[in-house]
Amino acid sequence: MKGTHLGEFEELVLLTVGILNGEAYGISVMDEIATHTGRKVSVSTIHTTLNRLEQKGFIESYTGGASPTRGGRRKRLYKITLAGQRALEHVRNQRNNLWNLMPKLSF
Repeated sequence: MKGTHLGEFEELVLLTVGILNGEAYGISVMDEIATHTGRKVSVSTIHTTLNRLEQKGFIESYTGGASPTRGGRRKRLYKITLAGQRALEHVRNQRNNLWNLMPKLSF
């Protein structure tokens, strides 16, 4: 599965795109990540990651309607694909399996 591995930040962005359910765009993803994780990331970092996830086939982009608040410009929106959903499930299963192997530690 070379090229389809999810890095930690890619996983975070992909989850956020899924949560936003077809309403994800660069700023909304950035804001959701900041709200739910406290992480401050630049919009350029978000766009780079969105592009990488699209190249991997985990998300699809499409152009939304024109907005008067954006001077008539359209937003590039993103939605998760079936492959993206499967990648997230795979990562979650891997993590759960590893957590189940973790011994009870006492310090």
